[in-house]
Amino acid sequence: MDSTGTGRAFIGSFTTAGGRGIITASVDPKTGALTELGATDAVANPSFLALSQDGSVLCTVSETEDGALAAFDVNGTLPRPAGAPVPVGGESPTHLALAGGHVLSANYGSGSVSVLPLRGGELGERVSVLRHQGSGPRTERQEGPHAHQVLPDPSGRWVVSVDLGTDSVRICTLDADTGALALHGECALKPGSGPRHLVFHPDGTHAYVLNELEPTLTVCRWDAGAGTLEPVGETAVVPDGEYTETYASEVVVSHDGRFLWAANRGHDSISVLALDESREKPALVTTVGCGGHWPRDLALDPSGRRLYAANERSGDVTWFDIDPGTGIPSRAGSIEAPAASCVIFG
Repeated sequence: MDSTGTGRAFIGSFTTAGGRGIITASVDPKTGALTELGATDAVANPSFLALSQDGSVLCTVSETEDGALAAFDVNGTLPRPAGAPVPVGGESPTHLALAGGHVLSANYGSGSVSVLPLRGGELGERVSVLRHQGSGPRTERQEGPHAHQVLPDPSGRWVVSVDLGTDSVRICTLDADTGALALHGECALKPGSGPRHLVFHPDGTHAYVLNELEPTLTVCRWDAGAGTLEPVGETAVVPDGEYTETYASEVVVSHDGRFLWAANRGHDSISVLALDESREKPALVTTVGCGGHWPRDLALDPSGRRLYAANERSGDVTWFDIDPGTGIPSRAGSIEAPAASCVIFG
């Protein structure tokens, strides 16, 4: 955020599909409107982005067959590369997260998680790679492991990785000194569901796994003391009869923990789910249009009052005002962003 109170957004995209790399935009503090400031294509396919805790370093995957991570200095108006991209030792990294002074990537193509140190704003050579094992019943998509997301839990004690190919979530420990990632346990989910992304509830005791191969949300209890994840229920994220060619992509939870939103590609919608006091029985309230085609990512702005959808195939980021009583988003505007895949704020 600059001296005027205006925030910034960073939009990732697929350069091999006509994207412009990383687009930087200003965020109007009153309306949430995005205005482009510039773009950089210094890295191929920067499809997922994450900021360091102090907001000074922007990290991105390079979702290519060889697979790499890259860091950018964002202290100026536009991001500047902080060194060359660093290979992750895995194929097609789709997601990354920062934890324990390291950057971790989920490598979809090779079904692994890589760890690279982040020191002084620059990435070092990878220090460990944890390879997933297994497969699933849908052989066309689950012939082997496909790590799709990696993130730390709210307690900071664990790292979890979501694998679409093995229908499971792995819980790991990360050694902050060495970067070694070690498997602690694995939570099996419904065979053939194809888990894609997970979000933790603000209460720190529940997590919600969004499935891609079936448009459903799996409710789990999370025990940060033991490092265990326990599935306790499942909810559809689109109405009955509308499952065909629907591939859910991202799930976010409201800051007050009352609502969940899921993006659905093909269905081209955003699902609104209300949570009860138990946090274990999400109810599908409605779905609204995503404002474009093929919503790959959803993000809340820092205030929690607006929701942004990165619509990959229509090439835009659309934003919505959220009704605080119902959780239902209403379209407020959009910005052109070819092959958009991710939006974050900082």
